Amino acid sequence: QVQLVESGGGLVQAGGSLRLSCAASSRTFSLYDMGWFRQAPGKEREFVGAITWSGTNTRYADSVKGRSTISRDNAKMTTYLQMNSLKPEDTAVYYCAARPRFSTDPKYDYWGQGTQVTVSS
Repeated sequence: QVQLVESGGGLVQAGGSLRLSCAASSRTFSLYDMGWFRQAPGKEREFVGAITWSGTNTRYADSVKGRSTISRDNAKMTTYLQMNSLKPEDTAVYYCAARPRFSTDPKYDYWGQGTQVTVSS
């Protein structure tokens, strides 16, 4: 069981930056790939980006590519989502999620409660 807690959301002006954090409760954090997702009002949850268990590989949705960076610190059991050049369309609840490394199932098993990001124009 892995409990995830996001933080760092808030209200920011367009063009600004935020760094979201996702702290895990489990010392087995390094055994999990981590993903970030978001859900805007009235829309389906969408993939933002992901990082492998070692931090070696990352991938991003086209909507945030070039503006966002995912990193992790396994010693601190935390993953981060740095978002720059924020746009009003980035407004959403942001979630982190975990799935076992080397898993062939793309489904994420554990989810945080989410943190609200609001970008004003």
